Amino acid sequence: MDVSKPTRLNFERQLRSLQRDVLRMGALVENSCVLARKALFERDLEAARQIPLQDKQIDRFYRQIELDCVNLMALQSPVTQDLRLLSAIMQLVRDLERIGDYAEDLGEVAIKLFPYPPHPCMSRVQTMSDRCRAMLAMSLVALSDLDAESGLDLKQKDDAVDSDYEDVYNLLARQTNIQGSIEPTILMVLMIRHLERMADHATNIGKRVAYIVTGQR
Repeated sequence: MDVSKPTRLNFERQLRSLQRDVLRMGALVENSCVLARKALFERDLEAARQIPLQDKQIDRFYRQIELDCVNLMALQSPVTQDLRLLSAIMQLVRDLERIGDYAEDLGEVAIKLFPYPPHPCMSRVQTMSDRCRAMLAMSLVALSDLDAESGLDLKQKDDAVDSDYEDVYNLLARQTNIQGSIEPTILMVLMIRHLERMADHATNIGKRVAYIVTGQR
């Protein structure tokens, strides 16, 4: 059934507002990653304490965006391309929410690591962290521009993070001269696992952007 012009204009206005909310949520997630980096590599405990507060805002955006998507699907009779956009948004905000959760987890790891001297692998992990942050920024630009090519390019970036993960994990696994508590090593393993998952979710966002544009999964 054809949608009347006023109804269509109203739908498009709501859709633009929804897309702005997604980008606002993305900016909050990106800032959580910045705070996690400060906590881990600058030993900034105040930054670590700010992340849970910001994560509450991210969760509110997530719930509201999901609800708005459902309402638009149910009430506005969207066409096929609109449904593709709305379904992809519902999936990618979940990816954003999970990245925010991992940033919060990294803040908790930073607090637990604080009493110990910096681990010898920290510089390698910092490189991995910076790659993840760059991937998130790239995924948000791809989303803002609806750039399918940039979205798919994230897979190559993810391969580099996977390589970082394997390298650091192998270094940690081969440690034979551990003195005192093994907690720092365990926390380092958790840290690189969280970063690897963050990169996976950024890659998912890129794939969802490509699906919005091309309709191909």
